[in-house]
Amino acid sequence: MPILNYTTSVGAAKTVGEIQAILGKHGARSITTDYDDNGNVSGVGFVILVDGLPLSIRLPCNVDGVYSAMYKAKGVPNRAKTKLQARRVAWRILKDWLEAQLALYQAGQAEMAEVFMPYAISGDGRSAYQMFRESHIKQLNAAPDNVVEGKFATGTE
Repeated sequence: MPILNYTTSVGAAKTVGEIQAILGKHGARSITTDYDDNGNVSGVGFVILVDGLPLSIRLPCNVDGVYSAMYKAKGVPNRAKTKLQARRVAWRILKDWLEAQLALYQAGQAEMAEVFMPYAISGDGRSAYQMFRESHIKQLNAAPDNVVEGKFATGTE
């Protein structure tokens, strides 16, 4: 199955601008842009207020991961399996993800901080997800009784 947005022709810079506009409309207090060593946009950072206090968020864009997925995906034509196209696709996927997270917030299904928490940045620059991985937290690893071989049991098996 082809990867989401694999046919996009929208450039990364345009999508980053759209992401910044979306964040601004939803109350971001500041927005920053990160660049890699080659001058390509590699992430977007922003600050939201949570209970009146600033929370820094960084959304990285994993172009290499998308390139790898596109390269392996069936249905993606060889001409589309380029780093340039992977960059376009990666940013479109990130924009779509952002819109989905904000829809959860707008619909009252989650708090703003809740949807972005894995990407919250600590004072030392690590994300909440990185700190979770590094701390070897085991409390969340307990499987419920209805999980069988990595799938939820439905009771009909």
